[in-house]
Amino acid sequence: MTPIRTERLILRNWEERDRELFHRINSDERVMEFFPFRRDRAAADAIMDEFHSWIAEDGYGFAAAEIAATGECIGFVGLLETDHVPSLPAGTIEIGWRLAPEYWGKGYVTEAAEAWLAYGFDTLGVDEIVSFAVAGNHRSIAVMKRLGMQADAGADFDHPAVPDGHPHLKRHVLYRLSREAWQARKRAAR
Repeated sequence: MTPIRTERLILRNWEERDRELFHRINSDERVMEFFPFRRDRAAADAIMDEFHSWIAEDGYGFAAAEIAATGECIGFVGLLETDHVPSLPAGTIEIGWRLAPEYWGKGYVTEAAEAWLAYGFDTLGVDEIVSFAVAGNHRSIAVMKRLGMQADAGADFDHPAVPDGHPHLKRHVLYRLSREAWQARKRAAR
């Protein structure tokens, strides 16, 4: 992938130097509060390798987010084809993120996600981008709203990958953003 630059960030493919941070965000209790699992180092390395290969093949994915001024990797933000939502057609593009807690509340996710939305709509030419989160994940839902995404309560779902032993994590809310709504928002911001 060609790195995407924002005001403060570089969105790029994963590098060997990112392994410690990737493991940390996938095993941290705060970061993984809304997931029914924590990844050990071997599992985190395997997922990072998978993310790397998807980005290398497709040119996009859940990409590393790096602070341009310092070179620190802070987590990931990106687009990915999703097969997690039974009610959505194959090939639906989702936007997702995960940052280390010390970088929360600084606007990094919104900044990076805005760049990925532009990539999805302008470069990939998709008609819609979705996002979803556990119904109680108010931080992620707030980001979706800041991005101009709209709740689709009729499409909320019980995540099929969440084990029944975690009922508080099963229900997910779905948010959508169409290319037309995104373009209208851009025009209004000028």
